[in-house]
Amino acid sequence: MEWVVIVSVLVMVILSLFRVNVVLSIIIAALTAGLMSGLSLVDSVKMLVDGMGGQANTALSYILLGAFAIAISYTGITTLLVNYLIRVLTGKKTMMVLAIAGVASLSQNLVPVHIAFIPILIPPLLKLFDEMRLDRRAVATALTFGLKAPYIMIPAGFGLIFHGVIVDGMTQNGASLTMAEAAKSMLIPGSGMIVGLLIAVFITYRKDRDATPGAGGFEGIADPPDTKKVTFNKNHALTIVAIVAALVAQIITDNLIIGALTGLILMFAFIVVPFKQGDKIVAEGIGMMGTIAFVMLVASGYGNILTETGSVDSLVEMTSGMLSGSKFITALILLIVGLVVTLGIGSSFGTIPILAALYVPICLAAGFSPLAIATLLGTAGALGDAGSPASDSTLGPTAGLNADGKHNHIWDTCVPTFLHFNIPLFIFGLVGAMIL
Repeated sequence: MEWVVIVSVLVMVILSLFRVNVVLSIIIAALTAGLMSGLSLVDSVKMLVDGMGGQANTALSYILLGAFAIAISYTGITTLLVNYLIRVLTGKKTMMVLAIAGVASLSQNLVPVHIAFIPILIPPLLKLFDEMRLDRRAVATALTFGLKAPYIMIPAGFGLIFHGVIVDGMTQNGASLTMAEAAKSMLIPGSGMIVGLLIAVFITYRKDRDATPGAGGFEGIADPPDTKKVTFNKNHALTIVAIVAALVAQIITDNLIIGALTGLILMFAFIVVPFKQGDKIVAEGIGMMGTIAFVMLVASGYGNILTETGSVDSLVEMTSGMLSGSKFITALILLIVGLVVTLGIGSSFGTIPILAALYVPICLAAGFSPLAIATLLGTAGALGDAGSPASDSTLGPTAGLNADGKHNHIWDTCVPTFLHFNIPLFIFGLVGAMIL
């Protein structure tokens, strides 16, 4: 039973690397986990489907955000931003990538919209990327950095939620910690991500690269918008009002669906987007974000099989029995298990409570300080999120960069982000646990 998670995750990763569609890879991995756990094929499928409801809220919000993004693009307001970036950053590839990383970082804390900005901002820039011969893997790395590093290090927006999960996991299992200490504990691992980004931008992906038609891992939208001469007008002002209203509604209700729906309804109410275009807008929104939504649903079903069959618990129990009291060995094994589990279920937030139950008492017995334990737990949860085929931190960047079908989800997003973020996260997390 303890090998179920490892084997099924390997199945998913290997199939994905051989360019098998990510949805099929996750389904086959989930069925492998079910069969290895003693379930019949029919029961495995049933458990997979039953668990898909766990991400229904996220899936619907992504589809509505996709429609909202298409409606915003329809007004041409994004062309203003795109034209500004083109005017200021054309020929400055490094500055372009760092600017994108900066914009992406705001999506986690200052304006907590997560991946919703990517389909709005990135497709209009693809033509410029090609003209500059900019390596799209650098952009994918920058986007994933912005989706991940801020919530690891900054206790605001999604970061407040992440640090709260760490604090809850520790206090429920016998180790007291404040939110301020949780933020402090993640500064060293987060610094590793900064190092990984700089290596990707200034060393690994600095050379020119031509995007190849047909390289996409899944279908993109057929015609990404072209840039054109646009001046600010009344419709743009009303669009900004709709965006602000969507953000306010999301913050007040703490619900992405209500936020996206508010923005979408206002776009039609202000007649910024003609009502007769409603069907087209929603259809294109589903086309843009539907794949991400469905992958999240299937990944939730896969996670349900791993947890309900006790496979994750068995893995944690097996590895806890291997710990000898050595701080270094304890930290090493905890991080490896976190990497495997998060690669499978694609959720850093969901991994921490699973690991905390057994590992917090073990770490306390081994002599780790609460700060060191928080570093280990937070890093173990964050490991694998970058690089997982089922994570929105990789699906989001691919949705934007593959709008013209020239960007592969696995080889151009997952592999680069895995190498540039998981390796430094692992090393810096290990160092942080040993010195705090």
